[in-house]
Amino acid sequence: MTETLATLTARFPYAGRIDWIGLRPERHAAMEIVGGAELTEAGLVGDRARAGKRALTLIQSEHLPVIAALIGHTRLPPDILRRNLVISGINLVAMRHRRARLGTALIEVTGPCAPCSRMEAALGTGGYNAMRGHGGMTARVVEPGHIAVGDALETLPDGG
Repeated sequence: MTETLATLTARFPYAGRIDWIGLRPERHAAMEIVGGAELTEAGLVGDRARAGKRALTLIQSEHLPVIAALIGHTRLPPDILRRNLVISGINLVAMRHRRARLGTALIEVTGPCAPCSRMEAALGTGGYNAMRGHGGMTARVVEPGHIAVGDALETLPDGG
């Protein structure tokens, strides 16, 4: 019996995990690394995000070494990429248009978080292209809540 595409795309073997949380207090300001934060419809409290489909930015932990390798580095600190959350253990791209429990909050992954031109300056020559396809995802907040490093990112079985 062949499974439907809807069945296959709804299946995730494991929950993801928050490995890192960063706040962007204002444009071009240094990132503030925190262990936990409140997540509202406007994004993380203390972050400059605003409500909507880009209230939260996530990047996959497994992509950090790839980006680093593409720019000739051995490691890459997450704050340089200016994403709010580093998530490990789950394919974020596969979560597009799906809802997930993140700490006590509920989010919906909305789309790719394309790199900006600042990545060339932050990462060096070729930094922008190194980020292409690895820039992470954006999300909107469906239900506010608290998140902390170590919390699970659990997809809802029916997509929400």
